[in-house]
Amino acid sequence: MEKLDRIIGFLDRELKVVGFRDHSNNGLQVENSGRIRKVCCGVDASLAFFEEAMRREADLLVVHHGISWTDSLKRLTGLNYRKVSSLMRDDMALYACHLPLDAHPRYGNNVGICKALGLRRLKKFGLYEGTLIGFQGELPKPMRWADFKALVRRVISRELRTMDFGKAVVRSVAVVSGGGADEIAEAGEKGIDVFLSGEAKLSAYHRAQEYGLNGVFAGHYATEVFGVRALADLLRRKFKVDAEFVNLGVPY
Repeated sequence: MEKLDRIIGFLDRELKVVGFRDHSNNGLQVENSGRIRKVCCGVDASLAFFEEAMRREADLLVVHHGISWTDSLKRLTGLNYRKVSSLMRDDMALYACHLPLDAHPRYGNNVGICKALGLRRLKKFGLYEGTLIGFQGELPKPMRWADFKALVRRVISRELRTMDFGKAVVRSVAVVSGGGADEIAEAGEKGIDVFLSGEAKLSAYHRAQEYGLNGVFAGHYATEVFGVRALADLLRRKFKVDAEFVNLGVPY
């Protein structure tokens, strides 16, 4: 068993949430009685995730998408009430880390995707509200575009949306998980062969066509399991708690 404040202090320091410009109110969003035996990590602070975490007897939930965004909890009515009351009824604390987890160089979503794809020579990419939140890198050797898409299906998601306007053989790849489709313009400006993100957008289609590059979109959820999965492993190693990633397999 561990104390909540000890785990939260560690996460705040490791993820560098203080001062990170974000619409999410990163950090501890809902407190519990202070004792932690079991941690469940997931992508979204949804009621479905809460119910599964309760079934697994979790005391702390660590998520990428929390419930507190700017002033979204101004009133505890409707769905806000249902979520907060569910957490309090089951004595479950909620910790959220949005953009800091995307950007983290060791435990983040984007670096996790790069590692899964085998990319090398990684460097920061994807300027969003003044901060670089993604990564770019290179495949160990050039790969046919069709083979790269097959690789993404193996390591991220079988369901892809692709924009096939670039080279038939690719090597350089830029990654911004989730809703990072707008950063495709930066990939085009830098002459990168492939841009990878979660959700496809109409504007991204036009940019891919206009810059002559390939785009692959593997799902918002599927591209953002990497960070919370890494945090589950980290917390299990660091503290005397059981920690696990809960994959709800959301197909969007």
